[in-house]
Amino acid sequence: MSESVVLDTALCLPASEIEALIQGRMIAIMPRTFINSGRQFALYPIDISINLQSYEEYYRPSFLSIAQTVLAQQACEKVVVKAWARCEGCILHPPESLDSLSLLTVWTKEALQQTLGQRPHLVLAYLRVYLLPQSLEILLQSQNPQFRPLNSSLIVSEEKPVINDRTFTQRKRQLEKLEPPLHPELEELQSAIASLTISQPAAKQLDEDIKAFLGWSSDKPTNPLDLDLSWIQKIAKVGNSSDGHTFEKLVRKGLLKLGFTGSGLNPDATGGAGGMDFYTEQPYPIVGECKATKTEKVTDGTPTQLLKIGMNHLGKFQYDTSIKLIVAAGELNFFASRTATENQMNVISPETLQKLVELQAHYKNSINLLELKECLQQAPFGLAEDKINTYIDKVEQSIRLRSHIIQLVKNYLENSGIESAGVEALHGAYFGSHPPQPIKTPEMHEILIELSSPLTGYLGRIKSSDCKSDRFYFLRDLLISC
Repeated sequence: MSESVVLDTALCLPASEIEALIQGRMIAIMPRTFINSGRQFALYPIDISINLQSYEEYYRPSFLSIAQTVLAQQACEKVVVKAWARCEGCILHPPESLDSLSLLTVWTKEALQQTLGQRPHLVLAYLRVYLLPQSLEILLQSQNPQFRPLNSSLIVSEEKPVINDRTFTQRKRQLEKLEPPLHPELEELQSAIASLTISQPAAKQLDEDIKAFLGWSSDKPTNPLDLDLSWIQKIAKVGNSSDGHTFEKLVRKGLLKLGFTGSGLNPDATGGAGGMDFYTEQPYPIVGECKATKTEKVTDGTPTQLLKIGMNHLGKFQYDTSIKLIVAAGELNFFASRTATENQMNVISPETLQKLVELQAHYKNSINLLELKECLQQAPFGLAEDKINTYIDKVEQSIRLRSHIIQLVKNYLENSGIESAGVEALHGAYFGSHPPQPIKTPEMHEILIELSSPLTGYLGRIKSSDCKSDRFYFLRDLLISC
């Protein structure tokens, strides 16, 4: 548990820049004078005397809309204090550094030049920012010195840092060395979707993922609840009922969730004897039949119907080159099993389809459809439960391996007191970490690169000229439930 901190003063800053600190967009401010390292204070938002037009000259385009929103929300009589900070040192920046400095902050080069023209030096103060457990309202005061006393002492803690220690150290070093931002395009994307996060859950999740990847957030990761789970978890129940029409719709929705597309996957359509129950077109064709039943055995009529309707609708060549899939509850009788096996049909239960779709919902894109294709094309045919469940086990093992490697990187850096590590060092540490399976150095390197992709964002990567000297650092955990 973190120790309590008593604050008696507040640092006055533009409200928009406090918002940038709270969002993790930047870790530094331009104080009027040097601030002693270690000094702690609340962050008191003030309105700076610039109009909306000059905001466009003062803040970079990626931050402009946020700054304007903050300005519009400023109250007339009270200010809201949301955070406190500790100064982690100050540094002087020469005029020739303004271009690089602008890329690492929310200010334009013109704003930095304007500030430099008003002061003897351009000073940056690094702030370690923590959120208050509850916002504090304070009466607005007309005078805005750099520091102002609080009416009463404020007791706070370090329980809610905006960014974690390692990320703060990395970004502080980046500012000190004026290293360019690694992913400016993602910063632009985050700004573009920021306004959508209130009304659209998907945008909110993407926003959180981007912030975590950019090092703007230290929120503990959660596996967000996929809203589709409400119907995914009904697949098996409905399949083991007499509601065949609803089952067909759920199967189509499940295939769409896995990533298949095609005109034969309309979840609102009703199939039946006159047409195929489902047909996927991309990334490869699957023709299929559904059979929901509460107590019956699956008779020869189900695979025979798939053969007949598939041939009639697709023609022999297209049918023969399509994967055949039956999703059926109940046990296959002898004749149904023989027909399915001899005609290279895969028969799986509603429970197995539900397991596949649930895995995809919990771990997006974990189901590799090309690997699934290989599985469906290989013998044995007929009842395909075992081979599909073997594939599911393989996917779950892959997820556990990646989660283990992410945790390995995190622990190795914490125990070593370093910011990043190379592949050889991590591979050596892997074998002392009770690994889930043995892997060779090249395979581990491939997984580390995969986990540091902007599309995953679990690790960060410092690229080298020859790739072999790549270094990696921790960004966020991969929580597993499988």
